[in-house]
Amino acid sequence: MITVAGSGAFGTALAISLASNGPVALWSHDPEHVARMRVEGINERRLPGVPLPEQISLIDQLDHLPQNAPILLAVPMQKLRQMVTDHADGLRGRILVACCKGIELATGLGPVAILSEVLDCTPAILTGPSFAHDIATGLPTALTLACADEQAGVALQKALTTPNLRLYRTTDTIGAELGGALKNVMAIACGAVIGAGLGDSARAALMTRGYAEMLRMAVAMGAQQTTLSGLSGFGDLVLTCTSTQSRNFRFGASLGRNELFDPTLTVEGAATARAVLTRAEQAGIDMPITQSVVALLDGDLQVSDAMTMLLSRPLKEE
Repeated sequence: MITVAGSGAFGTALAISLASNGPVALWSHDPEHVARMRVEGINERRLPGVPLPEQISLIDQLDHLPQNAPILLAVPMQKLRQMVTDHADGLRGRILVACCKGIELATGLGPVAILSEVLDCTPAILTGPSFAHDIATGLPTALTLACADEQAGVALQKALTTPNLRLYRTTDTIGAELGGALKNVMAIACGAVIGAGLGDSARAALMTRGYAEMLRMAVAMGAQQTTLSGLSGFGDLVLTCTSTQSRNFRFGASLGRNELFDPTLTVEGAATARAVLTRAEQAGIDMPITQSVVALLDGDLQVSDAMTMLLSRPLKEE
């Protein structure tokens, strides 16, 4: 039985989709939340309006799970290390699939690298253009599954594919990690452009140059360029930079309008932007859009000034 650890919107959506293949366990660290979902038959807190299938078992413990079944870790990026550390005894030696996108602020590591550092396990990452509500309601979605262990990757691809969820496999975990992380930074930038009323043409330009920036860093970090041109890079960039369903885009739009954003919502791109900029500066990689996003977050720059600065960079070939 597959376990999804994390009862946020995305974890719940994955559990709902996987339930079409058979029994699934959905874990929450909050026993009261588990009890409420059991009574109501719905995750009203995170995914309202979508019933939980009977095939989903709701649990608040990660002990005594089937040893040979994968565990999907659908927790926020900046909480991943603490979560796997706290539950190391129940997770050690298993196939663990990170379902978060970002770079750890304290270390500059991605999800797969964190899992490898903390535990003896077989780590993988599931990433790509997807919104929780689409997956939960059965809309067709395609994702990238990255696992350095090719045999484990093949088994995971079969186990996690559902009628509405199609997975493409790669062994390039670095590329998959960075594509999912960097696109969130670009989504904040694009949201800020739209929020400030600078228009769709400016957004298109920013997306394009943002993709070039993503490629520049990812390849320098050892990723394959083809991975970034796939679902986990370009595909996720397009979705996240063009839809108000994206928290990172909405957060950027609030920056552009000088409005407060709901502090209870996780915005992975904010911490990731700072972590990415630190790594880029250490490696001597030019990341002007990421630098501008960090300046916006710190209140050191206005959106109009950031666009002026980007447009006034030295002229060069594309």
